[in-house]
Amino acid sequence: MKKEIVSTSNAPAAVGPYSQAVITGDLVFCSGQIPLNPETGTVDGNSIEAQTRQCLKNLKAVLEAAGSSLQHAVKVNIYITDMKDFPAVNGIYAEYFEEPYPARACVQVAALPLGVMVEIEAVARR
Repeated sequence: MKKEIVSTSNAPAAVGPYSQAVITGDLVFCSGQIPLNPETGTVDGNSIEAQTRQCLKNLKAVLEAAGSSLQHAVKVNIYITDMKDFPAVNGIYAEYFEEPYPARACVQVAALPLGVMVEIEAVARR
């Protein structure tokens, strides 16, 4: 099956050998987004709330560049470095997604790139 690579300057550029997203068929597979400001290339925010918002802004930009949106997401994975931040992440998440909500996993990890507190990835329909 053919695959199309998604790239947008409205989200941070890939910092390794991966694409911001890949489209195959009618599905968009987004790479994990960390809270990098696409204009400065630096981590945006010191709080879990600010970092979660920036991750979701980045994810939204990638999905829109792919001809999709957060509302077309079917699966979201959230990685956080401290499960005590789960309620705050949920609160911010609810600002960006509406019912019917996508399937989702949220797991605690030992560390994330650049010492950030959260990373979010998604699969969406186009």
